[in-house]
Amino acid sequence: MSQLKKASILAAGKGTRMRELTDDIPKPMIEVKGAPILEHIVRGLVSNGIEKILIIVGYRKEVITDYFGDGSKFGCEISYVEQVVQDGTGRVVDLVKDFSNGDPFILSYGDILVPEESYAPLVDFTDVDGKLTVKIDEDVRKGGAVFIENGMVTDLIEKPKEGQPTSPYYNAGIYAFSAQIFDYTAKLELSPRGEYELTDAIAAQVKDGLRVEAVELKGDWADIRDPEVLDELNAES
Repeated sequence: MSQLKKASILAAGKGTRMRELTDDIPKPMIEVKGAPILEHIVRGLVSNGIEKILIIVGYRKEVITDYFGDGSKFGCEISYVEQVVQDGTGRVVDLVKDFSNGDPFILSYGDILVPEESYAPLVDFTDVDGKLTVKIDEDVRKGGAVFIENGMVTDLIEKPKEGQPTSPYYNAGIYAFSAQIFDYTAKLELSPRGEYELTDAIAAQVKDGLRVEAVELKGDWADIRDPEVLDELNAES
């Protein structure tokens, strides 16, 4: 079994839909149930054997770097790289290349909250070229529709529009990649939305015959996209 030891977290955005909550802090540092979203993610990864974490920072980066430091108080080694140009999720993955150094790694958005055990299927990286988490019965128009056959991803469509194929599987925003992903992000072209889309790179991998396994998340999952979601989560605590 190949056990992943590295992970990267995308935490560069402000989160404009969170309004005044992100005037002074980046969105991943908003507190949920007594701790920043980002801390929940870091602790969840470490509890599943991740030893090295790269946090991609941007807006109010010092809030993150001051809080997490070198990672020693969280039981891991944390490093940082800054995303200077906000041009989509596809190109930001390129910032992980030096950190990866040829090794496979987990990648998570910095506003996705899941139970610690949700990371367990991702750290086992055996006989696959990638893994992609999905949830059932989410509105794929807000994220991405994932098409699956025999447990493997066959296609992805980002925010499908009227008339496009759809799927019950929603892209849940946590991945595991081999270093092959960088060959595909390097070839990305701008999407109709004017961004470089990570999902386009994954779709190209699948088209080329790479094995990208779909991992259905069974437990709680939250994309903390707006204050209403945050209020619901904190009301549960």
